[in-house]
Amino acid sequence: MKLSLNRFHARKGWSLLALLAGVVGASADPGKPNVLFIIADDQTYAAVRAFGMTDIETPSLDRLVERGTTFTHAYNMGSWSAAVCVASRTMLMTGRSLWAAGEAEPSLQADSSQLWPRLMKSAGYRTYFAGKWHVKVPHNELFDQVRHPRGGMPMTTGGYNRPIEGGFDTWDPADPALHGFWRGGKHWSEVTADDAIESIADAGEYEDPFFMYIAFNAPHDPRQAPQEYLDRYPLERMVLPETFQPEYLYKEEMGAGKMLRDEQLAPFPRTEFAVKTHRREYYAAVTHLDAQVGRILDALEDSDDADNTWVIFTADHGLSVGQHGLLGKQSMYEHSLRVPFMVVGPGVPAGRKVSNPIYLQDGMATALELAGVAAPEHVFYHSLLDQISGEREQTRYPSILGSYLTHQRAVIRDGWKLILYPKGAAARLFHVAADELETHDLAADPNQKERMKALMAELLSL
Repeated sequence: MKLSLNRFHARKGWSLLALLAGVVGASADPGKPNVLFIIADDQTYAAVRAFGMTDIETPSLDRLVERGTTFTHAYNMGSWSAAVCVASRTMLMTGRSLWAAGEAEPSLQADSSQLWPRLMKSAGYRTYFAGKWHVKVPHNELFDQVRHPRGGMPMTTGGYNRPIEGGFDTWDPADPALHGFWRGGKHWSEVTADDAIESIADAGEYEDPFFMYIAFNAPHDPRQAPQEYLDRYPLERMVLPETFQPEYLYKEEMGAGKMLRDEQLAPFPRTEFAVKTHRREYYAAVTHLDAQVGRILDALEDSDDADNTWVIFTADHGLSVGQHGLLGKQSMYEHSLRVPFMVVGPGVPAGRKVSNPIYLQDGMATALELAGVAAPEHVFYHSLLDQISGEREQTRYPSILGSYLTHQRAVIRDGWKLILYPKGAAARLFHVAADELETHDLAADPNQKERMKALMAELLSL
């Protein structure tokens, strides 16, 4: 069992002893495992080629899918602000559920001892951070080593209300002069990968186990990537989403109208040309990110720590990129709530897919159990180790909650999803188990009246 599919030297990778320890319960104790947590920004669950939903190139993420266990239904709970990533990452650092994390946010700096990195530190871990932060606690108070911390999103020149059908698009995602991801002279995804590789080398100088939180800003807009990656996705390759529509019926009621920054990236109404252009640039950013993840995995494999390291890859939330007439992540649709979630490590079953619904913030609780840290009482999320091993078959979340400001609520249970837009007194019902793209709204079906009542009751209980 090895991280890399294109490397065959035997010294690195998962050792036979570690494999046996995971599979048959061998008594050898290699010490506390290292944890490498990699999180992308705005990467929807479908944007991994191994999932078979999108014509996108992600060989490094495919490696993780093949060599580890994938949770196919990983969700973000939502946000109390338009910046969904702030809420997602605050939940991740605190372990608190959505509204509890929002209430705790103002006082986090006063007592940061219960935040994820500090808890890992208390268990003897050397801690590292690189990339996007966006949590209201200074990162240098939480980690032993910090490299190139970034804000919420790269700031660029232009990039909004484009491209105009039949017009001349002057915005070039490969042009460093537009700044954004190019500010500083090197694409931020490459800088973050460099930082992770340096951290792996630094960790090799210590006997302590390491915890690394590597947070990419990509593929968040501005959707910039080197030209060679854009060239892989000519417009004629791009396929319009099945859920494409020029305008979403409830865009204003759901808080995703013309005033929301994310939605201003493309013109209203949406055109096929604009959506294909944005998806082309999004795919290029994902593939470029994937290449950087590959560099990190190769560096880990070449280190002396590969045998005893767990790798978790996920994202803070998904993204619409032209689906349902939307561009951003502020919706209750699967493309915005769901993220990739792959786990690779000693004894982790290879090529296994688990469909139990989870929250991406379960990654925090999983790492705590690996570190031997008892989760504080306020931690809402759960370790996934028993589901990874197969010891537990059922989900710990019979119902999944989705929420955005006061504009949207959703509940997902038994393969059905109810979405509410309170400001528009509107509801939508989807049988997501059979209609994953959410193309058939069944809310007006009289045969679903009792189901909607039951889902509403469940939503209120959540």
